[in-house]
Amino acid sequence: MSNYDPALQRLYQVPLSSFVAERKRLTAELRAQGDEAGAAEIAKRPKPLTSVWAVNQLYWQARAPFDALLAAAARMRAGDRGSGKPYRDAIAILRRRAVSILTDAGCAVSDATLRRVATTLTAIAAAGGFAPDPPGALSADRDPPGFETVSLAAAQPLSDRQQTADADTAADRAARERASRAARRLAAERKQQEAAERERRIAERSRAQTALRNATTELRTRERARALLEQQLRDAEMAVDAARERVNELEREIARLDQAD
Repeated sequence: MSNYDPALQRLYQVPLSSFVAERKRLTAELRAQGDEAGAAEIAKRPKPLTSVWAVNQLYWQARAPFDALLAAAARMRAGDRGSGKPYRDAIAILRRRAVSILTDAGCAVSDATLRRVATTLTAIAAAGGFAPDPPGALSADRDPPGFETVSLAAAQPLSDRQQTADADTAADRAARERASRAARRLAAERKQQEAAERERRIAERSRAQTALRNATTELRTRERARALLEQQLRDAEMAVDAARERVNELEREIARLDQAD
């Protein structure tokens, strides 16, 4: 296996938000390894749409139902009428896994996205794989070719298709409701954390204000004390100067008296 193949697999397994950064990192890594052709190929890989990314993650994270879908579709194309239920079951499982994958990744789980995921899965099943893209590295949504679509749909009775659609819709609604509850819970927790953070900041500000008032009072007390000391120092210096002058006068008086004798 060339350096390009594992690099491509790593690229299509990273979170969608990290795709561009990982593509850049892998391109530089392949160039550093001397694989210029592989680096050029990685650099050209487009960032997938959300629905495309979800299908790739189903391949990497839900391989058993994915392989079951391909196997059931192959039996359908061979005329095995009993493969309809395994095919429907695999599609339903993969749709539910797609909801979980998108929710865990923080992506919006919309009906339109899920429809594109299901349509692409049907196209891959009809084609028997990802070609011309490498497995798990789908670059764009797929639409099933006409003949295979008719064959796969014909293998599934209308009532069964409606039941499957209803079951998938109910499962999707339940998954979206779980995601909505989780989002509300996270929002409530975030709001509580923000309220606690506000209370903490208010308490810290109150403590800081009290400390500031105390420090200001102490500063003013110290300033008054310093001013008093400075005044006392000035008075003392004046007294020293007066005493020195008196000493000088007395010394001059004594000297004069000595000369007179």
